[in-house]
Amino acid sequence: MSKNRGVVYVKPGVVEVRDIADPKFEDPHGRKINHAVILKIVSTNICGSDQHMVRGRTTAPAGLVLGHEITGEVIEKGDDVEFLDVGDIVSVPFNVACGRCRTCRAGNTGVCLTVNPGLPGGAYGYVDMGGWIGGQARYVMTPYADFNLLKFPDRDQALARIRDLTMLTDILPTGFHAAVRAEVGVGSTVYIAGCGPVGLAAAASARILGAAVVMIGDLNKERLAHAKKVGFEPIDLNAHDRLGELVAAVIGEPVVDSFIDAVGFEAKGHGGAEQPAVVLNQAMEVTRYAGSIGIPGLYVTQDPGSHDKQAAKGALSLNFGLGWSKSHSFNTGQTPVLRYNRQLLQAILHDRIPIADVVNAQVITLEEAPKGYADFDKGAPVKFVLDPHGMVAKAA
Repeated sequence: MSKNRGVVYVKPGVVEVRDIADPKFEDPHGRKINHAVILKIVSTNICGSDQHMVRGRTTAPAGLVLGHEITGEVIEKGDDVEFLDVGDIVSVPFNVACGRCRTCRAGNTGVCLTVNPGLPGGAYGYVDMGGWIGGQARYVMTPYADFNLLKFPDRDQALARIRDLTMLTDILPTGFHAAVRAEVGVGSTVYIAGCGPVGLAAAASARILGAAVVMIGDLNKERLAHAKKVGFEPIDLNAHDRLGELVAAVIGEPVVDSFIDAVGFEAKGHGGAEQPAVVLNQAMEVTRYAGSIGIPGLYVTQDPGSHDKQAAKGALSLNFGLGWSKSHSFNTGQTPVLRYNRQLLQAILHDRIPIADVVNAQVITLEEAPKGYADFDKGAPVKFVLDPHGMVAKAA
């Protein structure tokens, strides 16, 4: 293993690629572990939730190594790892999960009870998620490897499809989970708030689940144009703030069967001003009676960058009475990636979901990550995939 490099959060608006420590078979508290592997990272993606930290909208500390979307090659393994071998190419769920606690055994790996002393749920390279080192780097350690990691069945096939398969770590299962929890099915009408990568992944998921119409709304005209290009109905929220009317212009009525919030707490209202509860309130307005709302968009318990005193504490002004009276189902929280990634792997390998094209995956080097963050923050209609060792470029 040569020198490790990683993307480090420095201060609001600033990330740098720095030399970082080589991974060890240790948990974040320095305890030796044997159930882990060390990966040479094949691909690792920039996620919209990383941007919340980089913008200074969380309590992320300076020096945090970022990155929770990781695909890698096993180069070392602990003595307790039985089902993986050196040379295997694996997809790493962004959830760090033990596989043994009550919630893991129930399939709710997004809220593992043991991997984070602060609160349930662990993740790589993310604030308040257990201190696990992030994977926007050259090498990373992943614990509970036999439980967490999804081995690709054929190395050459995996490398040939790596632009698609890299999305299995987070955004594709997250979008699929949102669509499933929003009860998308054959003939459904669906509205998705947000044309970013997760919104597009949710749209692609709604399509393979049988939706009749998939609408996706945003203020960013470039992202709307891309959504139209890949086959979805764009809803330009610059037009006016009456979402029901915009929906009715497409499907003839101002209500949908399923609503997906892929925006989260940094939502903006008509005109561009921050309104952290606007999407949730719109969801209750346009979702039909007894309809379901999937919420993959991130909401936080603390937002130090908010100008709203209540929102800074994670408290939002919701018209919850409307949702209650309409018998809505609200489905929130981190996606349990292991529940879906094996099936979605098959969907990719058998050409059922061209996710790299849907999210407009663009491959860049690890050293180009700061520019990728800056461009993504400006609203570029792309999903940046980091290629630390040049393996993605070589496979292409």
